[in-house]
Amino acid sequence: MQHARVQQRLSPRTLAIYTDGLVRLQGLLAEASLDGRTLSLAHARRLAAQLHREGLAPKSIALLLSVWRSCYRWLGLQGRVALNPFDGLKAPKAPKPLPKALGVDDAVQLASHVPDEIADSRLEARDRAMVELLYGAGLRAAELIGLDAQASAHAAGWVDRQAGEVHVLGKGGKRRSTPLGRAAAEALGDWLAVRGQLAAPGEPALFVGARGHRVAGSVLRTMLKTRAVSAGMPAHVHPHMLRHSFASHLLQSSGDLRAVQELLGHAHITTTQVYTQLDHQHLARIYDAAHPRAKK
Repeated sequence: MQHARVQQRLSPRTLAIYTDGLVRLQGLLAEASLDGRTLSLAHARRLAAQLHREGLAPKSIALLLSVWRSCYRWLGLQGRVALNPFDGLKAPKAPKPLPKALGVDDAVQLASHVPDEIADSRLEARDRAMVELLYGAGLRAAELIGLDAQASAHAAGWVDRQAGEVHVLGKGGKRRSTPLGRAAAEALGDWLAVRGQLAAPGEPALFVGARGHRVAGSVLRTMLKTRAVSAGMPAHVHPHMLRHSFASHLLQSSGDLRAVQELLGHAHITTTQVYTQLDHQHLARIYDAAHPRAKK
C-alpha cells in the first residue's frame, strides 16, 4: 500500500478500494487455509468462484481481481512469489451500461437555474460556480473539490482566469488543462467576490463550505441533487452525470473524439468511445421524432 500511495500516486479513493480488496483476500485465504505465497492458478480460480457464489456482481469481481493481480505483480518484483496466479484470470462478462447524460436543454436549464428561495447568497454563488465548472469543463467531483484559489507547487488544481484555463490533477496523477467557458468564468467571478467572507484564514481551497474549509464531496452531491429537483430535472442528477453531459454534448457538436479524450483526461481512446454510442442514441431520437417513416 505504501508503494501504491507513494510511487503509483493513486488517489485516496483508489487506495481505500485496494485496502478493502486486500483485506478481502486475506479473509478468503484464511477461510480456505491457503498460503498466499504459494497460491496456484487453480487456487486463484477457486477464490474467484467463491466471489461469484457469494453473489458479487461481475464488475465487483473484476475490481477485486484487478487489485489482487496488482498486488501479486508487486510481490513478484520483490521476489516474494514465483508467479502471479491472477494473471489472465477474468471475471464473468457483464453488460456495459451507457453513462447517463442530461439533454442539452436540461443541462443548460440546470446550470442557469436560480432557486426560488436562497438562504445565503454567498453559498448560492458558490453552488452556481461549481455547477458551471462541472458541466462547462467536464471536471470530476474530486477534481473540482481539489481546486485551490491560487496556483502553487502544492496545489492539486487551480483556475487561471486570465488565460481562461482550468488546471487539474486527474486520475493517475496526470495533469491536464481544460478551457474555462464564458458562463463558468462569470459564475466563478461572482463567487470569488464573496469567497473571502466565508473562507477561514489561510484556507487554500477555491470552494469552501459554511465553516470556511474545503467543501466536502457529500455537500456537493446533496447540493446538486437538491438543485436538480428545484430545477425540475426528470432524473436524479449527480456530479459525474454533468461530466458525461459535457462529453456527450461536445461530441455531438464537434464529432472530434480525440479532442474529447484530451479534455476528459482519458488515458485510452476506448474509454471515450462510449460517448459515440450516446451520440448515436441522440441521432436515433431525432430520427424517431422527425422522420415520416420512423413510426408506424
